[in-house]
Amino acid sequence: MSDKSPKPQEPDTDLHEDPNEPAFDWMKPKTSSGTSAATPATSATPATGQPESRADRKAAEAADVEAEPPLFADTLAGASADKQPSHYSEPLPTSALQVRPPEDEVARRNAEREQAAKVKPIGPRIFQVMLAVFYPVILLVLAVRAVTSPLFLWVEYNRPGFPGDGYGFNTDDRMTYGSYAVDYLSNWAGPRYLGGLVNQDGAKLFKDSEVSHMADVKLVILSSFGAGLLLIILSIIAIMYLRKRSNGGVRRGLFAGSIVTLLIIIGLAVLAVLSWQQFFTEFHRIFFANGTWTFSLEDTLIRLFPGQFWVDAGIVIGALVFLAATVTFILTWPTRKRRGLASQQEPEQAETSAKQADEEPEAADIRQEATESRR
Repeated sequence: MSDKSPKPQEPDTDLHEDPNEPAFDWMKPKTSSGTSAATPATSATPATGQPESRADRKAAEAADVEAEPPLFADTLAGASADKQPSHYSEPLPTSALQVRPPEDEVARRNAEREQAAKVKPIGPRIFQVMLAVFYPVILLVLAVRAVTSPLFLWVEYNRPGFPGDGYGFNTDDRMTYGSYAVDYLSNWAGPRYLGGLVNQDGAKLFKDSEVSHMADVKLVILSSFGAGLLLIILSIIAIMYLRKRSNGGVRRGLFAGSIVTLLIIIGLAVLAVLSWQQFFTEFHRIFFANGTWTFSLEDTLIRLFPGQFWVDAGIVIGALVFLAATVTFILTWPTRKRRGLASQQEPEQAETSAKQADEEPEAADIRQEATESRR
C-alpha cells in the first residue's frame, strides 16, 4: 500500500460531533421535558430511516422506550375499571344514622327519656322516710327524759293544787325520797339503790314488789333512751346524706315527720281525754306483766307519785312533743322560696323586663314613624 492511497475511514464515526459531548447519556443534564439538553427536541433522519449521527440514534432509542407500554398495563387497566362505580355499593357503617326512625318510635323514645328524667334516685327517698319515721320517736323520748328529772319533780311537788300525802310525807320528804326513785331510773345502780332505803322509824321505804316494779320501769326507760340515742345518730347520718345528695330533702323529711308526730299526739290525746284510766291501764299492760304494777294507797310509790302526778306528766309530755312538732311544721312548710321556685322566677322576670326594655325603644320608633307619615 502506497502513501498516496486513500485511508479507510472508520465507520460510525461523526467527525462533526461536539468533542465536549459526554460519553454516556446519564452524564447529560436533564431538561424539563425529560430529554437530554444536548439532544434536540426533533432530529431529522434520512429517508432510509437510519439516524445520521450518534446523538440522533440515542434520541430515537429514547423515543422508542417512551412509546413502549408498561409491563403491567393490562393490570392497571383492570384496576381502573374496577374502581368505576357499579350498580351496587355497600353502605357506610354510619349511613343508618342518617335515616330518621318512624314518628311512633321517636315519640316512644322521648316518653321514655322524660320518664327516666322524672324518676328520682331511691336513696334520698329512703333517708327521707327514715327521718320522717324517726322524728316522732325522738321527740317522745326527749320529752320523757325531760319529765324523768328532779326539776319536773320539784315543780310538781311545789305547784299549787298538787294533792298532799295523807300518811305523813311532807314536801321535803317527797322531794328527798322521790329524787332517789327518779335518779334510779337513769343511773346504772342495782335494785339495792332503792331496796336499802329506810324511813325515819327504820323500816324499809320500798317493798320488794315496789323495787321489782321500779327495776322493770328502769329497763323500759333505759331501753327507750338507748333507742332514742341510736335514732338520733341515724337521723344525723340521714341529714348529712340528704344535704349532699338531695336539695330540700332534709326539709321534706322533717316536714313529713312533723305531720306524723302531730297526728300521733292528737290521737293519743283524744284517747286520754275520753278515758284516762283506761288509757293508763292499757299503757302499763303493754310494757309490764299483770299484777306487777298495782299497789295500795299506803305504799311508798303511790304516796310519792299519785294519780295526779301521772296526769300532769302525760300533759307535759304531750305538750312538749306537740310544741316541737308544730314549730318544725311551720319552719319546714313548703313555701315557694323554700322550694326554690322564687330563685327560678327571678331570672325569668329579669329576662322579661329586659325584653320589655328592648321593645320600648322599638315601639317608640314605630309611633314616631307613624306620626311622621301622618304629617
